[in-house]
Order: sequence, then structure tokens, then C-alpha cells
Amino acid sequence: MTVTNSSNLAYFEHTSMQGLYAVMEEWQQASGQRLLSVSIQPDGGKYCAIALTNPVEVVITSVDGHHHAAVNRFGYLAVDTER
Repeated sequence: MTVTNSSNLAYFEHTSMQGLYAVMEEWQQASGQRLLSVSIQPDGGKYCAIALTNPVEVVITSVDGHHHAAVNRFGYLAVDTER
């Protein structure tokens, strides 16, 4: 992966829910990121959304954290437990 995502918090606002949806959809298309969770609340006559994106720095490890997972040549996800 070449994208470094050190922040996974995003804020959106619009005067209508339909407009908020359009702004969020446009952001997803432009950034190439998905939204993990969203909270929408009315605020000052607008609809405001605080969203978490899927972080790209998540690493799958063994229980002890010493071994990282990788996709093998057959396309399977595996954690190498040998040192």
C-alpha cells in the first residue's frame, strides 16, 4: 500500500440530508476511501457528520504481536509463526 493515512477522522456538513449524502459520496470517490462509521446530528440549521475512515495502517498479527500476516502466493492470508 502506498497511501499513508495517519488520521481517520472526517467532518462533513450540509443544509440538507440529501446534500450531506452527496458531499460524503463525492469525498469517498475523490479520496478512494470508505467510511467505517458515521454519526449525523443537526447543528445550527445544518446536518453535520463526523465519520471514521478505514485506516490503512491496520496490521494483522499473531496473538503475541510478534508475527505479521501476509497474503501468500496462493492468495491466502496467513500469519507466519516461525521465527
